[in-house]
Amino acid sequence: MSARNRELLALVPASLLLTAGFAAIFIQESDVLTDSSLIYGAWFLGLCFAGHLFLRFTLPYADPYMFPLVAVLACFGLVVIYRIDAELAREQAQWFVVGLALFAITILLLRDLRVLERYRYTIALVGLVLLFLPRVPVIGQQVNGAYLGVKLGPISFQPAEFGKIAIIIFLAAYLRDTRQVLVQGATRVLGVTIPPLKHFGPLLVVWGAAMLMLVFIRDLGSSLMYFGGFLALLYVATNRLSFVTIGLGLFALGAWFMASTVSHVQDRVNIWLDPFKPEWVEKEGYQIAQSLFAQADGGLFGTGLGASLLNSPGGTPLIPVPATDLIYAVIANELGLVGACGLILVYMLLAERGFRTATLASDSFSKLLAAGLSAVFALQVFVIVGGVTRVIPLTGVTLPFVSYGGSSILANFVLLALLLLVSDRARRPAGAMGRRGLR
Repeated sequence: MSARNRELLALVPASLLLTAGFAAIFIQESDVLTDSSLIYGAWFLGLCFAGHLFLRFTLPYADPYMFPLVAVLACFGLVVIYRIDAELAREQAQWFVVGLALFAITILLLRDLRVLERYRYTIALVGLVLLFLPRVPVIGQQVNGAYLGVKLGPISFQPAEFGKIAIIIFLAAYLRDTRQVLVQGATRVLGVTIPPLKHFGPLLVVWGAAMLMLVFIRDLGSSLMYFGGFLALLYVATNRLSFVTIGLGLFALGAWFMASTVSHVQDRVNIWLDPFKPEWVEKEGYQIAQSLFAQADGGLFGTGLGASLLNSPGGTPLIPVPATDLIYAVIANELGLVGACGLILVYMLLAERGFRTATLASDSFSKLLAAGLSAVFALQVFVIVGGVTRVIPLTGVTLPFVSYGGSSILANFVLLALLLLVSDRARRPAGAMGRRGLR
């Protein structure tokens, strides 16, 4: 069976999953099963089929499992968000359609990824501007102490979602040129390999930018995600664990300093350490405490889709911001540990396909780009799931393709498009490679 036929076959279970999810919610809400769930499933399958046809004609050799895995994640998101708020689910479905369109546009415009290498510094500048845009007066938005959003009239978005892609593109292009110099010009001090200072600058710059994000944007999660992605790229480029160790040490030092001196970061850490403290549990610690209660209440198999109690009889939210920050807690409550682990398994499979694409890539830039994008994607999942489960302090990072949010959907579709572009080039036979260049 060809790769594209496997992709098409894998889209059918995803659509059936969405149909079954909506059917379960309708039965839970009204004890009546209508044909609405079949209609939603058919529409979803039709959209995915359109995406499949596009890939069949534009990237015939791309990885056949990434797109179906994203479809499964989108199913989780649409069903759970509909259970929370039907209007938000309709908006999420619209963003899914727009995301598919942006996905197609990205592939059509970037058939040759070498274009990104030529504009590396421009892309880096755009990425840095996007990262700090939420701190600009008037347009910047502060949410729960962190500056994450930008509002331009009726339009509101989170620029950091796109900034992560721009930074990874720049780092992949930069390390492609300097990776050999970093290794060959390195010196060993007390058994630790230290690269030459003039080429070690990008590490210090990215570390400084990560710390500045803590100060100006006050977003620990994004700081960890960006810097973690850079360290992953550095390790892939140089194969030197000592470089990563130095980077982790710098980040730990900076994070400790910020947690000790910046009040917002310090409060987040204190709440993380003891969310059930009497003076916090009904205020600052309410979000994480209710998240843990919801996950514990779900047990092994969950309460069932639509069965969990999201609001008290008085209307007070029992699970704050369930469609965004704590959507994983809702999933764990209604689908139990089995459903939550199933969701994480899908993310792991998608990350594995991304790293596998990096190993198959023939040129250094594509290899670094795929590894960096996959690392940032995996770290984003770790940051939000780790925060909800109290492994790390809770942050406002979205759960890719599942949490409500247009910026997240659009940015992650661009990320998926870039990975599939790398995959198609890596898996394409030598003879077909030449024919592609003639088109």
